[in-house]
Amino acid sequence: MLTSLLGFTVVAALLTVSPGPDFAIVLRTALGSGRRAALCSALGIAAGCFVWGLAGAVGLTAMLSASRVAYDALRIAGAAYLMWLGFQALRSARRSARTSSGEGAAGTVQDGTEAAGPQTPWRAFRTGLLTNVLNPKVGVVYMSLLPQFIPHGAPVVATTLLLVAVHAVLGVVWLGAVTLAVHRARAVFRRPRVRRRLEQLTGTVLFGLGAAVAVETTR
Repeated sequence: MLTSLLGFTVVAALLTVSPGPDFAIVLRTALGSGRRAALCSALGIAAGCFVWGLAGAVGLTAMLSASRVAYDALRIAGAAYLMWLGFQALRSARRSARTSSGEGAAGTVQDGTEAAGPQTPWRAFRTGLLTNVLNPKVGVVYMSLLPQFIPHGAPVVATTLLLVAVHAVLGVVWLGAVTLAVHRARAVFRRPRVRRRLEQLTGTVLFGLGAAVAVETTR
């Protein structure tokens, strides 16, 4: 069991640090709403891992793999959500640009905070959760990966949840480190021009990821 756990930890660490929607979501949340909200977003992503882990343990991810209709429905929903988040980021960057070139008081204050205010911790958690739960690739990866690290004779549900917990902890540590890095460099990131460029970058990445998921034709 220990060998399987160590092997999965290595694989999960590689998956965790790979760039994707989770990284973009936490980066944008850290920039726009601060450290606490970004950590809540990371916790929401971790909670989504447990949702998929439980779904895999009871066979729901097998249904997604077997049913093209079910997979495509969740895929389109996830793509639409990512594109909406990307659109929001791009709209925020555009609003910030208009404000900084105009009279200024209405949209963004001097430190770059939007007049609409930052996300609440609950909203940040919900965004992270939905980003993960609406991504069917997470379920398919879990379905194909986790069984390889469950020893013969081990309790399936308990072992699955243990492996998911390892992945979730790695994710929170990694995304927490990203949050801390942004927080420590907040003096730079709060500059209106820098923040606007990062909003544009994360918005473009999220929109592009959503578009890529939407046009996917094969699994």
